[in-house]
Amino acid sequence: MQLKSAGASFSGWYLFNKRGVNHGAFEWKGTLKDQDRTDGHNAYIETKIEGHDWTRTYGKQGKAVNLHRSHWDGAQAYTRDAYMRVCRDRGSLHPDNCSSTMHRKNPAAD
Repeated sequence: MQLKSAGASFSGWYLFNKRGVNHGAFEWKGTLKDQDRTDGHNAYIETKIEGHDWTRTYGKQGKAVNLHRSHWDGAQAYTRDAYMRVCRDRGSLHPDNCSSTMHRKNPAAD
């Protein structure tokens, strides 16, 4: 999986865990990279599963960091839909720039 925006990128993989495995979570792992070390802005990745708000995971300014996360809803046996995007945090005066939102549907949900 590759997500890229001006100043930020993410390269990694994702997995929809089966019912009863890791809470049936949407799991992802990869490298979040601040593509422009001189701009003074940090990178983050946002993840959303159905019924919940976006969750931000920040990297480190000017660096590449390895991340591994799982997202699930305790009321469900497994996660059905997941969305991800990578962004550059440009502060409060300018809008953040983000990649296109990746939507994935769990094949077990059909």
